[in-house]
Amino acid sequence: MSHPKILAFAGSTRTGSLNQLLINAAVDCAHKAGAEVTVVNLADYPLPLFDQDLESASGLPENAKRLKELFFANAGLLLACPEYNSSITPLLKNTIDWVSRSSSSDEPPLTAYRGKTAALLSASPGGFGGLRGLRHVREILSNIGVLVTPSQFSLSQANAAFCEHGHLRAEKQQSMLANCVGQLVQTTAALGNANAS
Repeated sequence: MSHPKILAFAGSTRTGSLNQLLINAAVDCAHKAGAEVTVVNLADYPLPLFDQDLESASGLPENAKRLKELFFANAGLLLACPEYNSSITPLLKNTIDWVSRSSSSDEPPLTAYRGKTAALLSASPGGFGGLRGLRHVREILSNIGVLVTPSQFSLSQANAAFCEHGHLRAEKQQSMLANCVGQLVQTTAALGNANAS
């Protein structure tokens, strides 16, 4: 199997973010499944709220261009998606929106997303584990050309789920996370091999 390239990040920049802990655990699973993983923190790519007037006046922000280059360089996306009011976080939606924009007049729309695969994760102190927000993230990504894998992982009571080393305490949860991430790695590798043949 080839070693697919995966871009991984959490839709939260909060200090002590449970979803950041989850993405770190998931990245370890992706490495074990044979992927090459680039991990970014969206705090390093601050963006203004998407505004088409701003875009028309100033073009694509430099941080959006930097993120787009990372999207172009990777075939898959591994996303830990916090739930805000039963939906997607403003940070994650704003990031998706800016990356969706064309950098030049000859770049087709949504180029950074076309042909990508994605796996969705979430973590929350609550009983649903952020599950309700994943439905919206799945719909958004699917509508812009991303193949979202069927398997997803939601971690409930996440504030007590990690040990001091950042690993999941429960073996069953670790296995479920590994299976979800493994499906992304396998699907991304299979699509890459099919496109290369």
